[in-house]
Amino acid sequence: MLDFASVRNKQMTIAQLASTLTPADLPGLTDEMIDTMLGLIAGCTDADVAFVPDDPEAHDAFADDPSEGSLAWTLGHVIVHTTASAEESAALAAELARGVAHHGRSRSEVPWQTVTSIEQCRERLEESRRMRHASLQMWPGAPRLDNTYQPSENIEPINAVNRFIRGLSHDDGHLAQIAEIVRQAKAVRA
Repeated sequence: MLDFASVRNKQMTIAQLASTLTPADLPGLTDEMIDTMLGLIAGCTDADVAFVPDDPEAHDAFADDPSEGSLAWTLGHVIVHTTASAEESAALAAELARGVAHHGRSRSEVPWQTVTSIEQCRERLEESRRMRHASLQMWPGAPRLDNTYQPSENIEPINAVNRFIRGLSHDDGHLAQIAEIVRQAKAVRA
């Protein structure tokens, strides 16, 4: 798996990390991430999916409903959130690879309240794997890696590979959260 620690520690940018990658690397990196998430939830039950963990630092500035902004996220919530973010990055990356100018967001998220079973979490992860792989099939043989956009002056230009691994970076940023939810849920069950 990619090691995003150097990016989080500001020792390297995402663009620098992406500079050694090719489009051929992306399916394997996707599989590693999905397999890691599936491994983290392997021993979970339906009760663990709806378990509300203790998370005193819970804050979601982007919550659709402001009253949900300080809710601790359930396992189902984190799974639908991470998969939606990575799928958005994959979709935007496919457009960039095809030469389409960046035009904004491309996000769709399953309502987290509807994910109440561990089987739904596994299905959501496998569906996300399939969707991410499908997005990579949309890339032309010679992707337009020179097609970039710059969301702000303090962020380096983003091309298709960079956009795709930003989704993996977001996934990576939630791995510890998933592990902690699972730990707390299993402790309550024990």
